[in-house]
Amino acid sequence: MKPINDRVVVQPGKADKKTKGGIIIPDTAKEKPQQGVVIAVGPGKDGNAMTVKKGDKVLYGKYAGQEMQFKGEEYLIMREDDILVVL
Repeated sequence: MKPINDRVVVQPGKADKKTKGGIIIPDTAKEKPQQGVVIAVGPGKDGNAMTVKKGDKVLYGKYAGQEMQFKGEEYLIMREDDILVVL
């Protein structure tokens, strides 16, 4: 996968299956993870270099990105602006 312009491909982290107290969370109540690992980075847009790079662990907005599946894995494609912080 090679994103274009200022797009970034992120593999989201796994949702928690249990609370800290040991209670199992059903699939319908799980929240989407808001952090993941950058898999691929586009070249940038309008001559602006990208701030994130492949392998960075990032935190992004709750409803950021477009979900997609590729070779059985879940990914998000988002603009670099949707990333809030590099962890």
